Amino acid sequence: MKKRAKIFLGFSVGLVFICSISCDEKPKENKNTEKSGGKKYLTSPLIEDLFTADPSAHVFENKIYIYPSHDIDAEIPENDNGDHFAMKDYHVYSMDSIGGKVTDHGMVLDVSDVPWAKRQMWAPDAAYKDGTYFLYFPAKDANDIFRIGVATSDTPYGPFKPQKEPILGSFSIDPAVFTDTDGSTYMYFGGIWGGQLQRWTNGIYDSEGSMTDLEVDSLPALSCKVAKLSSNMLKFDEPVRDVIILDSLGQELRTGDYDRRFFEGSWMHKYHGKYYFSYSTGDTHYLAYAIGESPLGPLTYAGHFMTPVQGWTTHHSIIESNGKWYLFYHDTELSGKTWLRNIKVTELEHLPDGTLKMIYP
Repeated sequence: MKKRAKIFLGFSVGLVFICSISCDEKPKENKNTEKSGGKKYLTSPLIEDLFTADPSAHVFENKIYIYPSHDIDAEIPENDNGDHFAMKDYHVYSMDSIGGKVTDHGMVLDVSDVPWAKRQMWAPDAAYKDGTYFLYFPAKDANDIFRIGVATSDTPYGPFKPQKEPILGSFSIDPAVFTDTDGSTYMYFGGIWGGQLQRWTNGIYDSEGSMTDLEVDSLPALSCKVAKLSSNMLKFDEPVRDVIILDSLGQELRTGDYDRRFFEGSWMHKYHGKYYFSYSTGDTHYLAYAIGESPLGPLTYAGHFMTPVQGWTTHHSIIESNGKWYLFYHDTELSGKTWLRNIKVTELEHLPDGTLKMIYP
């Protein structure tokens, strides 16, 4: 799989060379959905004055709030560890409805505010309970190990005050928090390669990583992790477990199943009593999903629902608003650079048989 990483990285670098435009940290205004050369995009960027990615959207207080990561150009060469994704703070955005004006509520948390965090504040998520809003975020600690922290606020737009320590037992990246109809709340997390998930296969951080789990195609694929959150939403209430994805024959997906296996960027939503676990396949650039009867799994693989975006990564969220479902995602329309992204939204359709309609970004 490492060889696959370099092949796709080389492709993306070549694409950047062909498509890149001159830009600094602030994107230039561009309201067109068609670029020179005839390239067309399904939707336009929601935000054009900052580079944003990994949008976690939620409906709070009858508004749509978006919690993205904030891309910056740190002039770090691209590598498999993702050091060029050097994000260091978060902004919160809101909109009254899809298609409406997007409001920037400003910077709500900086890495310098977090006592335990050193660098790389990647994709966050948010939740609400009993009058408090929670912002969950990954960052590297003093030892360059990804942990997941939590910060709180009285409002959905912050600012957020971080806890002094990361969540005990947390690791890797991409926290996604789902509250079920019974009030139970779960955190899904994990990402391989730069997300370090392969370094935790024995429950203890291995600085060299477990390359066997990434390179032996016949092994069961590394799984996303899930843990139930405590009543105060600040810690895990039970041991971390695997989110098992099965094929149609009831067998676990394999490491070599690049088009279907979990890589990063998980999300959970519930539709007609079923649990829809969606995620990025990473190096093959699809959004895929699996359906189950429990938020803890196991889940059965159901297919792709989004083809690759422009740019290396695909990271999304799914919400229901005013009776319709929407997918928030990102691409690199404004910059052409994999580490300088822009967030977008489009409608998501559940078909009569319960599957998701394919989206072509």
